[in-house]
Amino acid sequence: MKPSTTSSTAPTVQVLIWDAPVRVFHWLLVLCFAGAWVSAESERWRLLHVTLGYTMAGLVAFRLVWGLVGTRHARFTDFVRGPRAVLQHLRAMARLEPEASAGHNPVGALAIVALLALTLVIAVTGWAAINEVGGEWLAQLHDGTASLMMAVAGVHVAGVLLGIWLQHENLVRSMITGRKRAAPGEAIRRPWRGLAALLLAAVLGYWALEWTHAPPAAAAVGADAGHDGTVKPRD
Repeated sequence: MKPSTTSSTAPTVQVLIWDAPVRVFHWLLVLCFAGAWVSAESERWRLLHVTLGYTMAGLVAFRLVWGLVGTRHARFTDFVRGPRAVLQHLRAMARLEPEASAGHNPVGALAIVALLALTLVIAVTGWAAINEVGGEWLAQLHDGTASLMMAVAGVHVAGVLLGIWLQHENLVRSMITGRKRAAPGEAIRRPWRGLAALLLAAVLGYWALEWTHAPPAAAAVGADAGHDGTVKPRD
């Protein structure tokens, strides 16, 4: 199946490309990763760090399912491409002539897959470190994977900014409104707002549950928190 593209000669209009669940997932993941990164060094905010990490894992689980059964441009089969397509798009970007895509372009798709995979690694290694499973190397892997994810996110943002410059379209706004300039035939039929609301409610409910059942001192007493979010006993 070929990726959805928008020809420069085809008539284009503002159409609905991104469904509401994809958009809610996207911004929740951004929020959670930013919060987890900022709180990683703080013993005081350990509960926040752990809660956001588990939330990210749940979000990725949802996205993997939605990537199989979701709307047209949410499905992995619509945007995940092989190395040749990625290389061709990189060359086109180097010439400042990338082909516009209704959904994710091949390079953006690669970044998204990488971010999903890195999130799962971070969640698993973080859980292992907190529960003292697997030894110190897992805590180090957790820390290194988080740094790698920050780097990939930075490259992704740079690619979005480059796309805005080359295509003269606000791609950030598109991930808020769900609408992009594309051929009418690329539009999806339903925004699935109800499912997005359920996803948001599930996340907020989980956060409320965590805080309601949190111990009086959210941070573990007599412990030091490292950058990887693990708690290491004082000597």
